[in-house]
Amino acid sequence: MSESGPGDAGAGARSAPQPGRLDYRGAGVDIDAADEAKHRIKRLVESTFTPGVVGGFGGFGGVFRLPGRAAGAATTLLVASADGVGTKVKVAIDAGRHDTVGHDLVNHCVNDILVQGAVPAFFLDYVAFGRLDPTVAEAVVAGVAAGCRENECALIGGETAEMPGVYTPPDYDLAGFIVGMVAEGCVLGPHRVALGDAVVGLASSGLHTNGYSLARRVVADRLRLGVHDPFPRAGASVADVLLRVHRSYLAALRPVLGFVHAMAHITGGGLPGNVARSLPPAADAVIDTTRWAVPPEFLVLADAGGIDREEMFRAFNMGVGMVIICAPEAAGTILDSARAAGVAGWTIGAIVRGEGRAILT
Repeated sequence: MSESGPGDAGAGARSAPQPGRLDYRGAGVDIDAADEAKHRIKRLVESTFTPGVVGGFGGFGGVFRLPGRAAGAATTLLVASADGVGTKVKVAIDAGRHDTVGHDLVNHCVNDILVQGAVPAFFLDYVAFGRLDPTVAEAVVAGVAAGCRENECALIGGETAEMPGVYTPPDYDLAGFIVGMVAEGCVLGPHRVALGDAVVGLASSGLHTNGYSLARRVVADRLRLGVHDPFPRAGASVADVLLRVHRSYLAALRPVLGFVHAMAHITGGGLPGNVARSLPPAADAVIDTTRWAVPPEFLVLADAGGIDREEMFRAFNMGVGMVIICAPEAAGTILDSARAAGVAGWTIGAIVRGEGRAILT
């Protein structure tokens, strides 16, 4: 990350930023508590494992081997994941724009199973309302369908629930569930990573679906902007910036999966938390944050919220939505494939001997 002064990051706001530093915990989301919760439920989850489960707890997707294959037949593994879009849905509600968050949902889930080398097969959605609004429901599912078409993934079912007393109208929430497939010998992950491998970063399309509780607080409380106001340094409204669709990396990476050793989808926890999930215990990823220009929306949020660098890299993707670990000679092939799909990328680091950490310099 290029170190930048405050400059004109707050230009266009209704008032100067208020004093005091913000962080994700103060906005209502505690990453450390989430990590503790995962640690506590690990043994509960693993107590359910049957012989078909491949790998352990904590991956981007769960892998399952189908029973009953014929002798000598290649084994196809199922890879499944579930996720939501977090408080990004509040921006959609405030803006009255409901046809993007469903698309976000699909792309997020596609990226999670792509990390293990899987391509999507089918998807299911769940939408819960305080009071069912058929027009909103249609718009949300239209976004889900658009995401499924983009990723050649069938939407085969779902659930629409009306839950008065749980959600207050016009609030709603949505979740998605994806299943994909990968050949057993093609599963990607830490077991393939080698010392000296290159670390490649692919550009995000914005905030994706993480950090919105903090971003919304900065925009509303510090910048004092509504969803239809211009976002500083963006040439677009707050809604336009915050509702950009979470990018799918399937088209960029599917042609070159054979060159990939491991990947990390940069979601909650940012680069440090997610890249570490894709490393073996005796290796570190050293990432040079000057290798790409951090998009201005993140600089605006950091300046207006007084958010320190470490917290920004934990709460947001900072312009890198997917990290690929590969042999150094394969980095150019992967970057060429990404560029052909309209996605910018950079070689941002290397794998060195270490302790399973992502180190940002």
